[in-house]
Amino acid sequence: MKVSEVQSSEIKNLGLLAKQVVEGFITGIHKSPFHGFSVEFSEHKLYNTGESTRHIDWKLFAKTEKLYTKKYEEETNLRCHIVIDNSASMHYPTVKNQTASHLNKVGFSAVAAASLMEILKRQRDAVGLSIYSDTYEYYAPEKGSERHRAMLLHQLERLLVATSEATTETYRYLHEIAEKLHRRSLVFLFTDMLQTSKEEHLLFEALRHLKYNKHEVVLFHTYDGKTEFNFDFENTPKKFVDVETGQAINIHAENIQEKYKEFVQGYFNELKNKCLQYKIDYVPVDIYQGYNDVLTAYIISRKNKR
Repeated sequence: MKVSEVQSSEIKNLGLLAKQVVEGFITGIHKSPFHGFSVEFSEHKLYNTGESTRHIDWKLFAKTEKLYTKKYEEETNLRCHIVIDNSASMHYPTVKNQTASHLNKVGFSAVAAASLMEILKRQRDAVGLSIYSDTYEYYAPEKGSERHRAMLLHQLERLLVATSEATTETYRYLHEIAEKLHRRSLVFLFTDMLQTSKEEHLLFEALRHLKYNKHEVVLFHTYDGKTEFNFDFENTPKKFVDVETGQAINIHAENIQEKYKEFVQGYFNELKNKCLQYKIDYVPVDIYQGYNDVLTAYIISRKNKR
């Protein structure tokens, strides 16, 4: 594995940023079609006249102008394992100094994972983490303690400052994860799905392995919508280099943009259909569109497991 910590990050407290992301999401969800999920999700219930005012959430009242009281439910049995692809392609686009609004794909995945961990913390659910590239870089089983979460946040923060030249075979590590998870879990996978045709087939076999073991799987297809989907580059001669293989080609972006977008849209549709076939939740995630799709996927998955 070729990894070196040469980038910098202005995100000094990933846990605080994740909390801000979740608080913003909670505010929005009370006004959304998912309102029915919000009571369970945010651990609040509407205040009824005559109840004690002791547990009213005044901070939430200031945002929503509605009275909610905090719920203190027993622990749930939900276990979640977050898996992050840390190969070279996930470090696109090149970002020398990552900020909350300027992230590469793996940086976005790290912040999204931290936000999921914040929700899991509020729901008293256990969380584990796997990070892989051309090696199994990190593994932690599902636990719910504060010390455990702090350890996972530290690993995610490292992704914000590291670069990678590693290739990967995602399917190999998914098979390993399937063998490590001995209890039924909700598995979130962040990867850009940049696989060869052969690797793609093997990847879905590995995802089927997880499904066979009764795990629920959510695939977050993480991509740069501006360039990787829309191929939005200045129309000047450019050299495009594959960050994992080193193969290069010189082209004018405008000459192939239309055909490129058609091809990529077809690929996305193919992935979606395969996931439907194998009963895997497919969530395409543009790193410029925020975290709502990621957090909403958690709410739906949690609802389905109850």
